[in-house]
Amino acid sequence: MPDTVPPSGSYPVSERNKVRRLHERGRYDRESVHAILDAAMLCHIAYVIDGQPYCTPTAFWREDDHLYWHGSSASRMLRSQKGGVAVCLTVTHLDSLVLARCGFNHSVDYRSAMCFGTARIVEDAAEKARALDVMINRFYPDRAATLRQSTTQELKATTVIGMRIEEASGKIRSKGVADEEEDYALPIYAARFPVRQVIGAAEPCPRMPAGVPYPEGLAGFTDGRRLDEIMLEAQHRLYGED
Repeated sequence: MPDTVPPSGSYPVSERNKVRRLHERGRYDRESVHAILDAAMLCHIAYVIDGQPYCTPTAFWREDDHLYWHGSSASRMLRSQKGGVAVCLTVTHLDSLVLARCGFNHSVDYRSAMCFGTARIVEDAAEKARALDVMINRFYPDRAATLRQSTTQELKATTVIGMRIEEASGKIRSKGVADEEEDYALPIYAARFPVRQVIGAAEPCPRMPAGVPYPEGLAGFTDGRRLDEIMLEAQHRLYGED
């Protein structure tokens, strides 16, 4: 049971998702958690099978309070989830490296989210096909309708997993250098180094027929743009703002 009754628009707080260390960095409101999730393309999913812990990296996307990801139908983790498996899905953005005046205060600025729920396989064929189209459009706006349709065998070889977010928390550090007051006068170099994941210039397939135009939906994918900004833009284009 939750430890506290959450305010409207927030996830419940319990022993499972409570931020314990540096709790002032914790975020439980849906707006903050969703912003961290929606700025990402990759997540890590932790689960336990027969007492053995695993952690799987994969692409994912969010629809309201549900998260989805996909993988090979031969995956042991996916096969084990037919009856539902408790998972923890995490996302992290590394925003800067922070060099302080002592080793203890060296840090990083970051945005992270942890989501808890029970993962289940999407069994309905129509819902599965819809989800796979949504995945394409989530990352590459309006692209699914322009592609060759997946074959029955291709769809059979892919499993879609869904999970309702039961509890979640975000954690954010964004303050840069934070030294002890008496250390600021020391003649030691201190700085923040911003870290960004950016898109490079497109490298068209050399076997693409001549005259194929650049898709309008990829207009946001320009050389030098931040990937987290592109992902947020694509999410809002598909689902609107929360």
